[in-house]
Amino acid sequence: MGLWPFYRKFPKCPCARPWRFEYEEAMTALRIGELLTSKGCLTKEQLDVALSQQAITGELLGDTLIKLGFVSSKEMARILSEQSGIEFLDIEQFAVSEDALRMVSHDMAESMGFLPLSIDDGTLSIGVTDPTNIRAMDMAARISGKPPRVFIIDAEGFREALESAYYFLENPIGQRISETVGRLRSSDQVPVSAISELAELLIINGIRRKSTDMHISPSSDAVHVFYRIDGVLQHSYCLPKGIHSGIVSRLKILSELDIAEQRLPQDGSFTYRLLDRPYEMRLSVVPTIYGENVVIRILGGSTSLLSVADLGFDAEDTAKLRRMFSKPHGMILVVGPTGSGKTTTLYAALREVNLIAKNVLTVEDPVEYKLSMVRQTKISEKAGYDFALAGRSFMRQDPDVILLGEIRDGETARIAIRASITGHLVLSTLHTNDAVTTVPRLIDLDADRFLLSSSLLAVIAQRLVRTICPSCREELDPGEEDDRTFELLDMEQRPQKVYRGRGCRHCSGRGYLGRTAIGEIMIVSDSVRELIYSGASVGRIHETVVAEGMTTLKENAVRKALDGVTTFEEVLRVAG
Repeated sequence: MGLWPFYRKFPKCPCARPWRFEYEEAMTALRIGELLTSKGCLTKEQLDVALSQQAITGELLGDTLIKLGFVSSKEMARILSEQSGIEFLDIEQFAVSEDALRMVSHDMAESMGFLPLSIDDGTLSIGVTDPTNIRAMDMAARISGKPPRVFIIDAEGFREALESAYYFLENPIGQRISETVGRLRSSDQVPVSAISELAELLIINGIRRKSTDMHISPSSDAVHVFYRIDGVLQHSYCLPKGIHSGIVSRLKILSELDIAEQRLPQDGSFTYRLLDRPYEMRLSVVPTIYGENVVIRILGGSTSLLSVADLGFDAEDTAKLRRMFSKPHGMILVVGPTGSGKTTTLYAALREVNLIAKNVLTVEDPVEYKLSMVRQTKISEKAGYDFALAGRSFMRQDPDVILLGEIRDGETARIAIRASITGHLVLSTLHTNDAVTTVPRLIDLDADRFLLSSSLLAVIAQRLVRTICPSCREELDPGEEDDRTFELLDMEQRPQKVYRGRGCRHCSGRGYLGRTAIGEIMIVSDSVRELIYSGASVGRIHETVVAEGMTTLKENAVRKALDGVTTFEEVLRVAG
């Protein structure tokens, strides 16, 4: 962990450091715009646009650059980290210690501009967004009696982590759920207010745990609550059977569904606000033999805008992606199941586009990332505004790049193909298992073979695998269970070492922390175009693209396991 270098030099003199003023002057003189430009993260043209907007809004230049989508909050923080010599910390991948939070009040942390991270051997670790924030460092030293360990945190992550850490410290959701369930079990008459409170607490807990889906599944004797976290369903609570109908009714009311209808499936949605942040909840209710099964999709929990280099692809595939996304026209598709990071990849692609020189329009369901220099729209099924209508309307908006959130039907597919062969770059997603099967899927949607072969530039098939927690990763000799996994993965050579996470506080004992992408990139070469047009089999196309250098999804995943990024068990789960 990075100890701030000046504190190492002057540990006993927190209030009389003449060098602090020289350091602050140096950082002030080197303006953030000039710093980003010198590092190649920003062009002169982008800086001029940001400065002109800043003159109107009066916001900080850094905030303006992030809103415009020219740089991400994390990229800004990494540049400041490199310049100041203070280590960068990805707060999304860090579990803030409650002991550290209790040492500093919320008001003090907010006013001083630092986040207490952990306390180890009496040394307080803090996160700051400004490397010249000497006041925060001095205050942390006074509180703990020792020079603090200091980390740079990105501004967006800092604000979210500060509010959520103190909120959940003061509102222990797990404890409140247990107490509410206990009251309901001991009560003869179930109060409506307690049912409403429990339903809300279950939603908040899902947001707190960064889950993508919440399942409320009835059985013959009880109701089980699961959360899908990092792509894996995890059992969390067992509730009394008697409160099941009340919770379902409450969720139906929030989604404006018919509470009396229990024989047919129903779909709805509602918006839930937590800590001034909206989360869109997609509700699906299906009748089962033990009662209605409810699944809630939680949208809006991730706002980290990544670059192509940060997606998780290796250097060779990253170079391929950059070449494809720089094309003036054609169609590029990102395919995979729900929750595989397709939208994140599409927005990483948009960052490769010159947003000043090109007109970019998107239609999504919902809009997950907001960029000022991109014209973004959201579909409305009630109003009849769908992907197909948006695609037709966009052609009259003088577009250079069109992003269609998803190709769901034949009409949308045909519109996307026509747009891509008339001088536009079209980006979209599709639900298929791998890159090659995208071709028969589009043919099944009545896409013309000739037009498809002429328009398709590349297909990126991807999944997300859990990454081993860096705090507890260990190297082990393979055992018999590993040998069975190697066999199922059809691996010819037995690895000498395997990597796993022991489980620690940072990863809540799971051994995994965060996810990264694995994928395959099918470049549509002239030979592949000919195969598509002639109606060649999927096997023939697959053989051709592999011969031309495509690394398959499974091969990419195995490489990450060999490098210690993920485990072979995770590879088998996702790509086996």
